[in-house]
Amino acid sequence: MTSSLWTPNRRSLLKAGAAGAALAGVPLGQSAQAVGTGRIYISHERSHEIVVLDGTSYQVVKRIKTSRRPRGMVFNSPHTLLYVACGDEDVVDIIDVAKEKVVDAIPTGPSPEVLTISPDEKTMFIANEEDSSMWIISIEDKVLLHEVPSGAEPEGVLVVPDGKIVYLTSEVADMVHKVDVARGIILDNVVVGTRPRRMRITPDQKELWITCELSGEVYIVDVASYKVTDVINFLPPGFRQVDVTPVGLEMTADGKKVWVTLGRANHVALVDVPTRKIEQYILVGSRPWGITFTSDEKRALVANCLSDDLSIVDISSRRVQKSVPTGRIPYTPLVNDRIGWSPVGN
Repeated sequence: MTSSLWTPNRRSLLKAGAAGAALAGVPLGQSAQAVGTGRIYISHERSHEIVVLDGTSYQVVKRIKTSRRPRGMVFNSPHTLLYVACGDEDVVDIIDVAKEKVVDAIPTGPSPEVLTISPDEKTMFIANEEDSSMWIISIEDKVLLHEVPSGAEPEGVLVVPDGKIVYLTSEVADMVHKVDVARGIILDNVVVGTRPRRMRITPDQKELWITCELSGEVYIVDVASYKVTDVINFLPPGFRQVDVTPVGLEMTADGKKVWVTLGRANHVALVDVPTRKIEQYILVGSRPWGITFTSDEKRALVANCLSDDLSIVDISSRRVQKSVPTGRIPYTPLVNDRIGWSPVGN
């Protein structure tokens, strides 16, 4: 059930948290204000908070204090709970969205960075950056089901819609692991570019798109053969190749377009999926990181971690409408308007 890295201290932490099991496993705060508000939630690594913006005025309406260094986040399906990986305290904070406050926590391995949940919302998958492992945890009772050893510094996590397979990137091994959820073992590995970070899967589940930060590329993997089929290189005008450090990416619901944040190159790249053509580079803030779309796909929200702001990009015109100061080192943006389960952690 667990590996030798499962220590008595970690066991006692999970046991101590079991009193809040029902809180983690069932929707909270059924108030209407918890659903479809359009509010924007942004994790901030250095100010240790989730900043909440009104989705129309973009004014800050709430600052939710969390455990230290919040990074990856994911909503449950009805958007009544927000799970937040907090890297410096080895926990996933649980936020009641209606109350906009932390109400519980789930202990993790060292330095959790990105997480996601299974389609049935019973299981959580957490990349523990300093532990070289992914934890598979029962959300209801906070019990560790499997500890999956991985390449060093695991990062991105993506679970397929049937919940049977999870893909996990390893930054140091330059690999994407294919993990069998039921057995908690790695089935296959594929070597990609240097320092793979985030992933998206096409709606037909035939292709996996992976950002590779230090090689400045996006790798495309055929899911059936589990082999690399294409590599896309980026170079906005006026920048050197070393400046191009892609991390975040978002795919439209129809699977036809991918937006990629280019890190030190201070741009977002818009890619046509069928042709692999880079259609445009859009200048945003300093070192764009996380990205998400509003559910109507009219706006892209880009967290710029060195300019401490959020770029609001109009998708039809492909222009930045507004830059909103938020807090220190914004990491992940999410919008409370996309009700339903998502396969990926951000």
